[in-house]
Amino acid sequence: MRLNDENDEEEGPKTMSHCSIGHLQQEKSFVIVGYALTSKKVESFLKPKLEGLARNKGILFVAIDQNRPLSDQGPFDIVLHKLTGKEWRQILEEYRRTHPEVTVLDPPDAIQHLHNRQSMLQCVADMNLSDPYGKVGVPRQLVIKRDSSSIPDAVTKAGLILPLVAKPLVADGSAKSHELSLAYDEYSLQKLEPPLVLQEFVNHGGVLFKVYIVGEAIKVVRRFSLPDVTKRELSKNAGVFRFPRVSCAAASADDADLDPSVAELPPRPLLERLAKELRRRLGLRLFNLDIIREHGRRDHFYVIDINYFPGYGKMPGYEHIFTDFLLSLVQSRYKKRSV
Repeated sequence: MRLNDENDEEEGPKTMSHCSIGHLQQEKSFVIVGYALTSKKVESFLKPKLEGLARNKGILFVAIDQNRPLSDQGPFDIVLHKLTGKEWRQILEEYRRTHPEVTVLDPPDAIQHLHNRQSMLQCVADMNLSDPYGKVGVPRQLVIKRDSSSIPDAVTKAGLILPLVAKPLVADGSAKSHELSLAYDEYSLQKLEPPLVLQEFVNHGGVLFKVYIVGEAIKVVRRFSLPDVTKRELSKNAGVFRFPRVSCAAASADDADLDPSVAELPPRPLLERLAKELRRRLGLRLFNLDIIREHGRRDHFYVIDINYFPGYGKMPGYEHIFTDFLLSLVQSRYKKRSV
């Protein structure tokens, strides 16, 4: 079952035997979480503090051996994963079918929905969420699948307004999928490389909100983002400017001296309603949202990206939030069995 992960990294920690896991479950009532993660993800997520707290709460993380059939391993209470590829998806779907008692985080078909930026934000657009706390939408966007020379005409026909943010159409977690460009003029649009998504750039005070969702728990942090573009700058600048993974590489803006109108977090009731509806529509429990507030409009927000199983290691207090979530899954399952 050896699979290629996102970055073709080395295999993670050694796994425990089936007998050892079964003994732990029976003797100490451990919750066994089998994980299939890249070595990079293991390093950033499975930190000693998390594993220590988990063990104190009766949770044990066990590496899934990619060289052995998944059904021969465990028994697991929960399977936590973030690997890519058609073969892995098929293995997990078969495992879910034959092991309905195991919670798989998250269903591979649901995750696949977020790997395409055309479909990724459609759920948010369809919601058209608006209440007394604010309005949540998505920037106007256009999908270009081929022929860069046709981009200027396509943009004109769609009525999109420059500057435009260009993102790869495929969002598979690779470094390339997080690259973005800012195009200032129509001529430079031809320099972009399809397939891609073009989004209207919305001035947002240079700050975005990363909304981490772990089950029903929500945690919001501020991150520096691309600066606003004035009309004067737009008239003076031309070309395509390329950027790294902006929200990830940027320093935290939580302790920065920001304009209160920029720093104010989105209203909690609005985020709770948005997260609840997206959990239902996406069928996911582990994801985050990149949200911006339109500069000068306090109650107008845009979701610009959604990521499955994001970098929770950067989320303050993630160890307690995540372990409580894992325990709640097991408790909920036992309640359903007893009914």
